[in-house]
Amino acid sequence: MLCLAATSDSVQFGRERKNPMSDQLEYAGFGASQFAENPEPRVPCVLLLDTSGSMAEVVGDSGQATGQTVMQDGQFYNVVSGATTRIDLLNDGLVTLKETLGADSLASRRAEIAIVTFGGTVTTIQDFVTAENFQPPRLHATGSTPMGNAILVGLDMVARRKATYRSNGVSYYRPWIFLITDGEPDPRDPWMSAAEQVKQGEASKSFAFFTVAVEGANMDVLAQIGARPPAKLKGLNFREMFLWLSQSMQAVSQSSPGDTVSLPAPGWTEV
Repeated sequence: MLCLAATSDSVQFGRERKNPMSDQLEYAGFGASQFAENPEPRVPCVLLLDTSGSMAEVVGDSGQATGQTVMQDGQFYNVVSGATTRIDLLNDGLVTLKETLGADSLASRRAEIAIVTFGGTVTTIQDFVTAENFQPPRLHATGSTPMGNAILVGLDMVARRKATYRSNGVSYYRPWIFLITDGEPDPRDPWMSAAEQVKQGEASKSFAFFTVAVEGANMDVLAQIGARPPAKLKGLNFREMFLWLSQSMQAVSQSSPGDTVSLPAPGWTEV
């Protein structure tokens, strides 16, 4: 795998004790469908993951320099072999998400995960699937950062999934959308249009949108995308972030409609 080494605001996140999903369940009677075997209320979450070239950057001093250089995502990097990269740690975090949700019998049937990546192109790696059926992908980093296009794809997925829930009589909590990036949108990327749609969706409580900034992310741009300020990831603690996400989804999945849910404090953000 190509590994890269670079050549040369404190944010509160999720501190509210009231569950941001808690506009609670919407319902429309049961129907015969793929949901017949599992009619549990759904807790949907879309992960919008930056897999651009900068996510191949080497972590620490791991690996061995090859003496070669390459341009990725608008920046020159030294090529390093046998190293641990940002994308490796992101992949490990997805495994943690699977393991934690899978260990909870109720959350594994209620929590649904979808994954959209943006690295050169926007790709739906995983459409919505319950945690018990979720298989963490092995992501690879390459290309530029079509962030806005990825957001638009994620918003469309949420709208279509909610329509599917309704038509099949499956109740659901307000979806979560997590944008995780270490960069900024491509020059002609429609991120401003996407940001406007995010704000409209948040205002109508159609979903809850969160941005997570990995080191190197453009905080000014991210601050304009959602209704909440971006959370800055502490170091490269992807595992701790996904552990928090899985624990939060567990808490919601075990609640009843109308409940106020106490979420764990996020120890993975810079304060």
